Amino acid sequence: MMKVSGTALVTGSSRGIGRAVALELARRGFEVVASMRNPDDGESLLAAASDEQLALRVDRLDVTDAANLSMPEGLRVLVNNAGVEDEYLPVEHTSLDLWERMFRTNVFGLVEVTRRAIPTLRANGGGVICNVTSSSLLHPVPFYAAYRASKAAVSALGESLRSELAPFGIRLVEIMPGPIETDMLAGSDRPPEALRYPEYRALAEQSLEGRRSVEGKTTPSAIAAGLIADAILDDDAPLRSGCDPMSRDMLSGWRSMSDQEWLAALTGSGAPGDTV
Repeated sequence: MMKVSGTALVTGSSRGIGRAVALELARRGFEVVASMRNPDDGESLLAAASDEQLALRVDRLDVTDAANLSMPEGLRVLVNNAGVEDEYLPVEHTSLDLWERMFRTNVFGLVEVTRRAIPTLRANGGGVICNVTSSSLLHPVPFYAAYRASKAAVSALGESLRSELAPFGIRLVEIMPGPIETDMLAGSDRPPEALRYPEYRALAEQSLEGRRSVEGKTTPSAIAAGLIADAILDDDAPLRSGCDPMSRDMLSGWRSMSDQEWLAALTGSGAPGDTV
C-alpha cells in the first residue's frame, strides 16, 4: 500500500465525484488541494472539511488556463477529474466547435495539468496520477461520440504514461465510473438533442430509454470516492478500475470476452464483422 503523506491535488472539486474524492483523500490523511474554476463554489466543501477537521483547502484552477496552473510543492497524488459534457448529437450534426470545447477541457487541459505535475511528483519520490474517464468507453453509446472520444484519448494517454512514469515510482490509475449520483448524471436525464433530426429520432428515443433504465442503480458519490481512494493507495491496483457495481461488472465482462461477444452481450446483436 502507498504510504499516505504529502499533498493530493483534485481537479474539478466543486461538486460530484471530485468533491467526494477530495473529502475522502483528506480523511485518509492527505493534505488536499481541492481545485475548481470558481473557488466560491467550494464554500460547502470547506465547511464539510472544517466540520471533520480535515486538512483541505480550496484553490482556483481552470485546466484550460495554462498561465495560472501551478503544482503544490508536496504533491504525491494528482486526481484528474475535471471534465465537461455537451449536447448529445449524431456525429454528422456535431460541430467542430463542440469537439474543440470537449477536448479543450477533457484532454488538453488534463494533459497540461499532468505534464506540469510530473516533475514535482518525480522530485518528491513518486506518487500516483489518477485519471477519471467513463465506463461509457465500454459501450457503443450513440450520440456520445465527442465525449467518449475525449475520454478514450485520456485512456490511451494513461497507457503510455503508465510505461513512461513507472521508472520514477509514479503509478497511473484510470477510474471508469458508471452511474454515480452527481449533477452531471442528473443533467443527462433529458431528451437527447439528436431528436431534432428525423432520421435519428427512433434511436434517440431508444437512447433516452436506456439512460433512464439506470434509475435505481446509481451509486452515491461518497461510496464511489472510497473505491477511488482504495485504487489510488493500492500499489497492486490494475490500470483500470470501476468505482460502482455497474462499472465493475462492465469491466469484468469486457476483460473476459472477445470484442464480438462483448458487443453481442451489450446490444443483443453481434453480427459478423461487428466490433467494439
